[in-house]
Amino acid sequence: MSYAALHYGFEAQVEQMPDAIAVTCGSSMMTYRELNEKANQLAFRLRSAGVKPDTVVGIMLERSLDMMVAVFGVLKSGGAYLPLSPQHPDSRVRYMLENSQARLLLTARRYADKLSYPSIMVDDPEVYRGDVHNPEHVNAPGDLVYVIYTSGSTGRPKGVMIEHHSLVNRIQWMQKAYPIGQGDVLLQKTPFTFDVSVWELLWWSVAGASVHLLPPAMEKFPQAILEAVETNKVTMIHFVPSMLGAFLNYVDGAQEQNRLRSLTRVFASGEALLGGQVELFYRVLSEPWQPQLTNLYGPTEATIDVSYYDCSPNSPVSGTVPIGRAIDGLELMILGDNGICRLQGEIGELYIAGAGVARGYANQPELTEERFIPHPDQPGVRMYRTGDLASWGVSGNLDYHGRTDHQVKIRGLRIELGEVEAGILSYSGVEQCAVAVSEESEALVKLVAYIVVREGFDLRQLRSHCKGILPDYMLPASYVVLPQLPVTENGKIDRKSLSVGQTVNG
Repeated sequence: MSYAALHYGFEAQVEQMPDAIAVTCGSSMMTYRELNEKANQLAFRLRSAGVKPDTVVGIMLERSLDMMVAVFGVLKSGGAYLPLSPQHPDSRVRYMLENSQARLLLTARRYADKLSYPSIMVDDPEVYRGDVHNPEHVNAPGDLVYVIYTSGSTGRPKGVMIEHHSLVNRIQWMQKAYPIGQGDVLLQKTPFTFDVSVWELLWWSVAGASVHLLPPAMEKFPQAILEAVETNKVTMIHFVPSMLGAFLNYVDGAQEQNRLRSLTRVFASGEALLGGQVELFYRVLSEPWQPQLTNLYGPTEATIDVSYYDCSPNSPVSGTVPIGRAIDGLELMILGDNGICRLQGEIGELYIAGAGVARGYANQPELTEERFIPHPDQPGVRMYRTGDLASWGVSGNLDYHGRTDHQVKIRGLRIELGEVEAGILSYSGVEQCAVAVSEESEALVKLVAYIVVREGFDLRQLRSHCKGILPDYMLPASYVVLPQLPVTENGKIDRKSLSVGQTVNG
């Protein structure tokens, strides 16, 4: 598999197996031919509206057949897709559209009143009256394929721009390492505003497999996932480690392992995978039909994943699981105070170079220059500075050691505490703020905001204000009102002492 753009590989599969099932969603389905023809009709409509290579097109839809048509339609038009959630605050969605300079928004008629922006309604039958043949190929490897926004420490999300060659490299590696084909079914359950969704949405399409779309919001419910796997004979699935643990405990408690007999491989990423979770996986899903577990690691800025580690029943059961080795086309480098870290156990910051490195952040040149820096040994090559601490472990595998900054992951969702703090501080009743993570158990992790308030402060008004600018997963679960924030000797906020002996209000 080697294409200038991934959707060219999908078109090749359509030629070979037009009547094979491509996508299922509930009781509805589409064949390869049907998906291709509808996407082609949408693509021609987009081209007539001025979409061309490097044009960004927003998609604001829930998980559905329409969403799949929209993604392939944008790609086939030559443009890059920008996934947007209908559940996110209007102000956040508008910022992403304007910051990315999106030309159009693809959405559904039920969201037409959410915000005013040049739009095409993908559930309008009139959109699908045109030519069903494949549009002329216009993409080069260096064109944009998607823009996904992640949390930003400055108070605004940042749009990561990924090019076609980076995505092709990532999917090509996955197909080489864990080949799939006819008979394989991927479960698409990651919200498509997060980059793990990209391989769930597209990998199957170049391999002759199929994808089943979990109903919106059902990714939070183990029983819904279990039923989807059994009913649709899912063979490949992804979990955030904390959700994997909750899912396995549910399956074990209900003694319903046999309903997962179709699974051949499970991928975990988004947060540190624990040895105890691996041990639970291989105990609950045991022989003779035991699926395999693979730990993946990578930031959005390097095209989903950059390293992998294949777990086994004999993997260590204490501590965190290694994040493993670099995938094809990627170089991983650890830099410390004294240069490159090469010794086992020597901790430094992880840098990424190679095919997966993003173009940068949409219309944020200063931030791009700060995070995407020149390679020390290769003139003209850039590296991405991850902010993750790592070391070389046994057998050449990387071990993860946390962050250099205040970025956190909760249930796999990347959150810059600075963005949450900026949102809270934009409310006039708050004078100072620091946000921290409270981890009561593996499954119960939440944000707590510590605030110094002004006269007239109203907690309900603050909650309403934050709900209007931050997505639900970034809203603090509780607020603690303090007379002042604790500081260290050098005057910085002492985050380690924030959670000690405080009374939560609200």
